[in-house]
Amino acid sequence: MKEDINHFKNFINGEYVAPIDNKYLANYDPSIGEIYSYVPDSNEKDINEAVKAAKEAFPLWSSKSAQERSDMLYKIANELERRLKEFAELESRDQGKTITTASTIEIPRSVYNFRFFAGAILHHQNESNVGPIPNVLNYTLRSPVGVCGLISPWNLPLYLLTWKIAPAIATGNTCVCKPSEMTPATAHLLGEVFNTVGLPRGVVNIVFGNGPNAGSPLVRHSDVPLISFTGGTKTGEIIQQQASALNKKLSLELGGKNPGIIFDDCKFEECVETSVRSSFSNQGEICLCTSRIYVQEGIFDKFVEQFVEKTKKIVLGNPQSDKSGMGALISEDHLKKIEYYVQLAKDEGGTILCGGKRPELSSILGGNENEKLKNGYFYEPTVITGLNPLTSRVLKEEIFGPVVTITSFSTEQQVIQYANDVEYGLASSLWSQNVDRCHRVASKIDCGICWVNCWLIRDLRTPFGGVKRSGIGREGGDHSIDFFTEQKNICIKIGN
Repeated sequence: MKEDINHFKNFINGEYVAPIDNKYLANYDPSIGEIYSYVPDSNEKDINEAVKAAKEAFPLWSSKSAQERSDMLYKIANELERRLKEFAELESRDQGKTITTASTIEIPRSVYNFRFFAGAILHHQNESNVGPIPNVLNYTLRSPVGVCGLISPWNLPLYLLTWKIAPAIATGNTCVCKPSEMTPATAHLLGEVFNTVGLPRGVVNIVFGNGPNAGSPLVRHSDVPLISFTGGTKTGEIIQQQASALNKKLSLELGGKNPGIIFDDCKFEECVETSVRSSFSNQGEICLCTSRIYVQEGIFDKFVEQFVEKTKKIVLGNPQSDKSGMGALISEDHLKKIEYYVQLAKDEGGTILCGGKRPELSSILGGNENEKLKNGYFYEPTVITGLNPLTSRVLKEEIFGPVVTITSFSTEQQVIQYANDVEYGLASSLWSQNVDRCHRVASKIDCGICWVNCWLIRDLRTPFGGVKRSGIGREGGDHSIDFFTEQKNICIKIGN
């Protein structure tokens, strides 16, 4: 381990502390494929310290009024926004996403997460009921759950971590966070924001490490009654087994294999433009990205031609350049996974219309000035046709990268069958100007969210989550407040 390289620390009880056993994991810069920092390889000892701090902070924090907690969340949002450029640059280097994505989407959304729930807790209404039994009043009280275990992924590190922290602490809970060990930078810096604005010590604790060593002890901890996890389906299934044995509240947002369904009466130009964006944003490393597109046969050839043409114009380059349209994948292992599925597509009889390989250094923006980029985890945006929609593994298994398939269909019934013939059900998109068809098809697709004539427009009041192997539970707006609180009914007899 190189001592001159930055070593991140855990954030426990308001202080940055080294892992108890002083063990670290290498953290790579995806754009050059080299170690640029080390992250704590924490274990049960570190988790226990963090849970202890969160438990001790809970009585004071949970006793504060909604207005006091709201004021604190607004302060966090303002300080995070003030340091937006710093956070965006860190996120881009750490994850491989473009600086444009980090600075215009991810960090601003992280700011908004805090602002949204700062306002939401001031306007949430509890239930009360009179009748049908005479002279009886029922009303509902909400109370925070306690210490929340929040486990977030590597693809949208700060965006999804704050999506969990904000509602958890807004409703009076304290928390122990376990961000992905592959993208620790912005989570680490977030501790500075908390200290700057005066968040009480122990309300938010951040422990780094991998799933088996740090994640599992957090999920199994007897003083952590709630787990919110976003990540891979296989990991989610392990967490579900561990948490259900202890009757914990559980929310799982897992993998997806999201269909885009395009009818021949779509607004064509807008549809093509948005479909390219939905396929390759953040290198395709968004759980909501479109990974399989179904196009009605009357416009199939025209759509494929224009989609490929626009895909070829995506500028693959140094993530730190504002001219890059797509950055690097998260890791060498993930790059190899993408290569495996592209080869599988060829083996299944698919045709690679563009991409399908690692780029030459000369074709990477900034490559001539930085030869190190040749070792980065770059992969060209890839479009595949010619796969069997009912039997192809490439059309059924989650790839989670810059690879999209395009398949033709004839009838509404046929495309619904294609769309639902997978184990996942997170998101979908639908393009048509026929309003009746839009409502009809959207209601029949197995998914938690369906965008019609758009993509990735998010109203944080709406329920978010998936069906099938894409998860359990819903978060967002009142759904998050429900999840992060316990409800108690009070029944009072008010007369004779």
